[in-house]
Amino acid sequence: MLMLGLFLAGCASRAVGVMKPFGPVAAPHVSEVSLLAATTRAPATDKSILFSGERGTGLMVDAVTISIPPDASRKVGEVQWPKRLPPDPRKDFTTVSVEPIQNDQQRRAWLNTHERGKRRVLLFVHGFNNTYEDSVYRFAQIVHDSRTDVVPIVFTWPSRASIFDYNYDKESTNYSRDALEDMLTRMTSDPQVADVTIMAHSMGSWLAVEALRQMAIRHGSVNPKIKNVILASPDLDVDVFGKQFQALGKKPPHFTLFVSRDDRALSISRRISGNVDRLGQINPTDEPYRSALEKAGITVLDLTKLKTGDKLNHGKFAESPEVVRLIGDRLIAGQTVTDSQVGVGEAIGAVTIGATNTIGQAATTAISAPILIFDPRTRRNYGDQLKRLGQSAGSTVTSVGDTVAQ
Repeated sequence: MLMLGLFLAGCASRAVGVMKPFGPVAAPHVSEVSLLAATTRAPATDKSILFSGERGTGLMVDAVTISIPPDASRKVGEVQWPKRLPPDPRKDFTTVSVEPIQNDQQRRAWLNTHERGKRRVLLFVHGFNNTYEDSVYRFAQIVHDSRTDVVPIVFTWPSRASIFDYNYDKESTNYSRDALEDMLTRMTSDPQVADVTIMAHSMGSWLAVEALRQMAIRHGSVNPKIKNVILASPDLDVDVFGKQFQALGKKPPHFTLFVSRDDRALSISRRISGNVDRLGQINPTDEPYRSALEKAGITVLDLTKLKTGDKLNHGKFAESPEVVRLIGDRLIAGQTVTDSQVGVGEAIGAVTIGATNTIGQAATTAISAPILIFDPRTRRNYGDQLKRLGQSAGSTVTSVGDTVAQ
């Protein structure tokens, strides 16, 4: 009932039919995001909605352009939904155009027009309880706010957008995994594409990892162009994920997880899924997770202390300005979040997760920061990080080093 109340409160003020194209926007300082939207949903009778939550008979692709209000009139991390139609582009997200892509020739033509030298693809897979417009508008927000230089593609699967249809949505991810695998295979075989980053949220993580697992089983490995996989609040049974990851082969993509132990949506999912830990709620410093993550080379960003406007704490990755910029600046570019280009506070915060506050003010600030980083490569680079810290932390650095080593 609590989740229902929060959900209804969040959706009460939205206009219906926002996918109707309203044409070019003349308002000053408005930005536009052009993306490809691929879906396994059935077309909706109402063309202003485009696609329903029911299952379609094949993959359909549209080229969609969304306008974003001026930065001065919006908050980074939020989607400004129109409360009435037509929308006001000066303060509302607005659908500018929707054009069907019916064959590979049209897809290549779109890429040639919008690629502009960018050969990196970002593929987003949404989560449970999402309408078609939810996924498109949210992804447009992520692309805009992260300032990432990519070709953006969203894969939107049949979700009925109801908290009472959890099982239907879960089966819809299974229904869609062949289509996603085929899409990834076509994408990586395109010489215009240099590399692919997959970012999946919530239940979409199951779909993304299953598609990669199928690819690895079918071809012996995941295509090497798929270099990075970002799972945000993954609604995945930790035991199942372990088996999925093993099936990806000896050289899987690099995985980054966004977790939060106060994720209320995953608490409900855990209850209805046999009380097995969900991947998006783990504490990466606890065993057996710590050792398993180190062995697999998986990076975890713990957002538990981060506060956003999301009452369920399930969408922090998209609503936090710091996180969306981190996604754009580093993760999609294939960079680690603990190498020499990252600030000392982040690096020391990574290796001292769980340590007592004995390292001095510099590291104490990092330990209490809202984003904590757990990266297995940090331990191997620990000596270099201490050198970068310098003498400001004093001899207490050694005591924390001994604690971490133990």
